[in-house]
Amino acid sequence: MRVPSLAMTETVNFTTSDGIEIVGDLSVATEAIGAAIICHPHPQHGGNRHNNVVHALFEAFPAAGVTALRFDFRADFDGGHGETLDAIAAIDHLASVAGDVPNFATGYSFGAAIALGLDDPRIAAKVLVAPPLAVMQAERTMDVDTLILTPAHDQFSTPDATEAIISRWPRTTHETIASADHFLNGRTGQVAERSVEFLTATR
Repeated sequence: MRVPSLAMTETVNFTTSDGIEIVGDLSVATEAIGAAIICHPHPQHGGNRHNNVVHALFEAFPAAGVTALRFDFRADFDGGHGETLDAIAAIDHLASVAGDVPNFATGYSFGAAIALGLDDPRIAAKVLVAPPLAVMQAERTMDVDTLILTPAHDQFSTPDATEAIISRWPRTTHETIASADHFLNGRTGQVAERSVEFLTATR
């Protein structure tokens, strides 16, 4: 069993390629074995970097040796395009401070959709929590190791609907979170634990 790493947390600012300043929290693990961005749920429905699922991941990752960066998407919603630029800028910032370790992209709900769409050779693996695949229009396949966690009673993409979409995706593991809906109340610890297990095994 890995001894938990102590981490230092600080508020950080970084700038996107189109000139938007983004605010985030960086928690740097000692003896880091990886580094992950965490993308939050839909900003037009109350999502921000302090969401309960995002917070659980942000707390769990550094303790397992994964430096974590959570951040707020830009203030003016841009339909996913600008938010993708935000996530890329987060990866840029993380890579500049985390050193020579694997980079991971993780996200919950809308944030999972953003992480899914990232096409960056620096990303070694992804964790997508409750991605709304059934209501997304884009076709996608996976070229990095990916874990998808679907709540058993997800209101936006049921396990069966998700499985039908990703059944031919290579390098993708799909698991169901029992007794949970899309909001994962009471299940954030389970989500964080499984996410940590997957990412620390990927390196």
